[in-house]
Amino acid sequence: MQEKRWYIPPPLPPETDKALQGYPPVLRQILYNRGYASAEAARRFLEALPPADTSPFQLTDLEKAAARVQHAIERGEPIVVYGDYDVDGISATALLLDFLQAAGGRATPYIPHRFDEGYGLNQDAIRHLSEQGAALIIAVDCGIRSLAEADLARQLGTDLIICDHHHPGETLPQALAVIDPKRAGDAYPEKNLAGVGVAYKLACGIAQKMGLPDELLSPLLDLVALGTVADLVPLSGENRSLVRQGLARLRRPQRQGLLSLMGVAGIKPQRLTATDIGFALGPRLNAAGRLDTAMDALALLIASDVYQAARLAQQLDVQNRHRQKLTQTIQEQAEALALEGDPEAFLLFAAHPSFNAGVVGLAASRLVERHYRPAIVGQQDAEYTRASCRSIPEFHITEALDACSDLLEKYGGHAAAAGFTVRNEKLPELVTRLKSLAAEKLAGEDLRPTLTADLEIQLTDLKPEILEYLDWLQPTGYGNPAARFVSRGVRVLSQRAVGSERNHLKLVVSDGYITFDAIAFRQGHWADRLPPQIDLLYRFELNEFRGRKSLQLNVLDIKPSA
Repeated sequence: MQEKRWYIPPPLPPETDKALQGYPPVLRQILYNRGYASAEAARRFLEALPPADTSPFQLTDLEKAAARVQHAIERGEPIVVYGDYDVDGISATALLLDFLQAAGGRATPYIPHRFDEGYGLNQDAIRHLSEQGAALIIAVDCGIRSLAEADLARQLGTDLIICDHHHPGETLPQALAVIDPKRAGDAYPEKNLAGVGVAYKLACGIAQKMGLPDELLSPLLDLVALGTVADLVPLSGENRSLVRQGLARLRRPQRQGLLSLMGVAGIKPQRLTATDIGFALGPRLNAAGRLDTAMDALALLIASDVYQAARLAQQLDVQNRHRQKLTQTIQEQAEALALEGDPEAFLLFAAHPSFNAGVVGLAASRLVERHYRPAIVGQQDAEYTRASCRSIPEFHITEALDACSDLLEKYGGHAAAAGFTVRNEKLPELVTRLKSLAAEKLAGEDLRPTLTADLEIQLTDLKPEILEYLDWLQPTGYGNPAARFVSRGVRVLSQRAVGSERNHLKLVVSDGYITFDAIAFRQGHWADRLPPQIDLLYRFELNEFRGRKSLQLNVLDIKPSA
C-alpha cells in the first residue's frame, strides 16, 4: 500500500473569517476550504440552492427531442428507453420509463446484456427493436460515440434520440437529436450532470412542452439522487441541489423496490445519506449487471408488488456478496499479472480469459488504490479483449485512449474511468503505446496519493454539536468530500484486527483527556504494530450499532507520531 501525503489547507484569512462570522469556527474553515468565502455563497451552498437558470432548453437538441417525444405520445407510437447496465443507466431508464408512462406514452425498456452484447447501443439490438415496431428509441447514459448504430437506425426508419453525459468523440452520431452537456457549443451551464440527470432534464423539457404538472417530475428525484451519487459525478452545483432533493424523497421511500433494498442492506430510510447510496445501495444494484442481467435491477426499481420487490432485493444482495469474493480473486490475479513483467511500469495492465468482464473495473480500481498508477484490467475471448480502465488525477485515461483510437473497436469514458474493446492482434501495440503515454506524462511526478484534511484539531475539541454542522454539508461525496480532521500525538489504548478476514482495525484512542472509539477500514495490517502514539486523519461521525449511539473516528490513514 502506497504511503500517503497529507495536505491541510492554510487557515482562512481574517477578512473571510469576518465575512463568515455567522457560522461556527470549524464550519468557517470547512467552507473556506471549499471555495465559499462570502456569507451569500456559503448560504447558497449550505442550502443546496439550484443555479439561477436551469431551463432544460439550454441543452442543444432538447427542444427537438421533446417535440418528437410529444408526437410519439400523442400518436401512441411505441417508444423504447435504451439504457446502460450500471446504476446511472438503470436509474435513467427507470426515470424515463416512469415519466413517459405517466404522460400517456407506450414506453418499454431495453438494457443490453453485458456479456452477450457489451456496453451501449449495438446494431443487433437496433435491428431487433426496429423489427419489433419501435418508432422511437431514446438512449440514456450511452450512445454519444455510437456512430454506426445511429446510421443503422436512420436506415431502418427508427428515430433515435441520444441522451448522454459522456465525452463525445470528434464526430457526433447522426441521430434525430443528440443531448449531451459536454458536446461542443452546448450552452447548458452544468457540464457534470450524470446520465440520469440528463434524462431528468429531458423529462422536464417534455413536461414543459406538453403542459404537464410538476407532480409528474418531483417523484423522479429519488432516481436522480441514486444514479448521480453512484456514478461519481461531482456533488456540486446543480447536482448538489438535485441530490439534496432526491435524498429527502429517499428518506420517505415511495418505491417498494428501494424500501426492500434498504431493508436487506440494513439501512434505516430516515437516516440515509449519499454514503449509503455509494457503498450499500449502488453496489447491490450494480451487482445484477456485473454478474448477469441488469434487467433485474431495473425490475426492482419499478416494482410495486411487495413480494416481487423483496425477492429481487434478496437476489441482488446475494449477487453482491458473490461479486465481492469474485472481485478479490480477480484483483489478486490481475496484480500478479501486471507486476510480473514490468513491476515499475507507470501503467498497470492485466487481461485473461478467466476474468469476469463484470468486475474487471472494480479490480482495476483496487489496483489504483493499492499502487497509485493507472490500471487496466480486461477479459479476453477468442477475438477481442474488453477492458475497464481506472486512473489517477495526473493521467486523463480517455485522452490516452483518444491517442490510440486507431487501434480500438469501441471506447469511451471520463478522465478517471473508461472502457474499450480491442482486437487481440492489436492488443500488444495498444498496451505498449498506453504505457509509453503514461511514462511520458508521469515520469518525474511524485506518485503518492494525497489525502486532504480540513483542519488540525485536538480530540478534546470534538464536541457533539460539530456533527450538526457537518450534516449541513450533505450530500457529500465526489467533488464535495465529507469533512476530514487531523489529530496528532494520539495515544493508543487498545487495538485489534476485526472483520471476517481481519483486514480492518478497531482502536480506542485518547489525548489524555477524552477517549474515542475508532475504526480503520482496510488497515488491519497495523494490528499489533502500532507505536504508542500516532497521528490520525479521519472523519468524525455518529456510529449506531444495535440501538446504541456513540461518537466515532472513521480513520482514513495512520502515521507514527514524530
